Amino acid sequence: MPVNRNALIRFRTIDNCLRNRYRRWTLEDLMEACSEALYEYEGIDKGVSRRTVQMDLQLMRSDKLGYNAPIVVVDKKYYAYEDPDYSITNIPLTDQDLGKLTEVVEILRQFKGFSHFHELNGMVQKLEDRIISAKTKQAPIIDLEKNEHLKGLEHLDFLYQSILNKKAIALSYQSFRAREASVFYFHPYFLKEYRNRWFLIGVRKENQPVLTLALDRILTVEEAAVPYVENTTLNIGTYFKDVIGVTVSPTGEPQTVELYFNAETAPYVLTKPLHHSQRVLERTGNGLIIQLQVQPNFELEREILGFGDCVKVLKPERLRRRIQEKMSNAAELYEKELRLIELESSKKKLLRSGTAILDGLYTQKEVEHLLSVINRATQDTGRFRRTGDLFAIRGLLQEIPKLKAVLFNHNLCSLVKEAFGENYFLTKAIYFDKPPQSNWYVTWHQDVPINVREKVETNGFKGWTNKAGLISVVPPIEYLQKAFTVRLHLDDTDEKNGALRVIPKTHFSILSNQEMAHLRETSESKCCRVLRGGVHLMKPLTCMPPPRPRMTGTAG
Repeated sequence: MPVNRNALIRFRTIDNCLRNRYRRWTLEDLMEACSEALYEYEGIDKGVSRRTVQMDLQLMRSDKLGYNAPIVVVDKKYYAYEDPDYSITNIPLTDQDLGKLTEVVEILRQFKGFSHFHELNGMVQKLEDRIISAKTKQAPIIDLEKNEHLKGLEHLDFLYQSILNKKAIALSYQSFRAREASVFYFHPYFLKEYRNRWFLIGVRKENQPVLTLALDRILTVEEAAVPYVENTTLNIGTYFKDVIGVTVSPTGEPQTVELYFNAETAPYVLTKPLHHSQRVLERTGNGLIIQLQVQPNFELEREILGFGDCVKVLKPERLRRRIQEKMSNAAELYEKELRLIELESSKKKLLRSGTAILDGLYTQKEVEHLLSVINRATQDTGRFRRTGDLFAIRGLLQEIPKLKAVLFNHNLCSLVKEAFGENYFLTKAIYFDKPPQSNWYVTWHQDVPINVREKVETNGFKGWTNKAGLISVVPPIEYLQKAFTVRLHLDDTDEKNGALRVIPKTHFSILSNQEMAHLRETSESKCCRVLRGGVHLMKPLTCMPPPRPRMTGTAG
């Protein structure tokens, strides 16, 4: 039975609707969806009648088109597929289809051996395997690499046609680093696939650098009513010649890269070269040294890192240092992993003494990232208080919200969840920077105030203050007994460098001035030394004497 293009669009639209089981579809909903699809693909704006959609549903249910769609009516109103996995795109091939595909395979086989058709070999084998599987009802013999959930493939045909017909396009594109999408015109020249991801190569304007855009970062694409900028210089055959992957520096020159692989890995590198420029420099009993002529880029680094401890970069020195740094950072992620046995021990110390130290909650890379975010924020604004060399940021995460992503790393989240439970929330965040020549004098005290959004007179909450827009209050003692403080150290700290001194076991009640004066005379304080990237856990009622005169470093 012949089926025109408009009918196929309606069938496909109805199929997409009924596969969406998160929505209930009435006949009117299906009419509206089909009308929108016909307008989008064919420019037909007269809509689709009720009778047309009813006839389409009957055809899809029947075997006239081979669909036999299990369409049912729910509650006498809503249409749905009885089989949640059904789709008209999954119907088995007919004998006629298999015959046509067999003819296609035979035609493609005739081109075997021609250099221009070497890339068709895998395609022919995959197609032949699909035909045999359909005929014999057996499982496929070949399973080529694929990524069924890859985004952006829906744009592939449109982009291909745009390149073929030399049409400019309008893109909505959001890279992984961008906060929001940007919209611009683009003149596409080539499509490239690399490791199951597709990329679009072209320019935004005439005489501008060539850009490589990932299809999975394209949000929307449509034809643009601007003149197309012709490609007169870019040759896809040579553009990617000196790189692994898709990241090309237009001004970069290929460099000599030398890599050592151990004996176990050497056969894999020999049978699957990293790049067409690969050549063997030296074979030893312990391994293999190869040479590449490539631009160092992101994909080269990922390729090298993928071999783990089986590879060593010999040249160039900059690449060698970069890989070494990344390997060190990776090792530190395991070394600084929060262990439950350490966490349980620290929790017991905290509950017993009011204070505990946990080293290595943050890697050196994370500490550097935190400091760089703070430094950039303090340079860009004059709102933060700096008196001489003293510096503090109160309401830290409100002032610098970018810190949250780094500050709440896996270790800190595990610490809060595993040690204290799910119902904890942040009441205060402060950053202090105290260089050597300065001292921040504090009297004997307990850290009892918390920050709140607004003042609401409530029984048990007292001592309200408002400093620079930050509202603080002293909550009832039961709140303070459940609370805890995490003091992250961004420098190594000891007696001479910013470490706190506390009086252990003073965290059970709110102390009067007279009681703290008595503790000053009768109790011994303890210096809490913390390494860079470690945290000092405290109960807020723990009594802290004044700091020693010399304090340096960053602690907050």
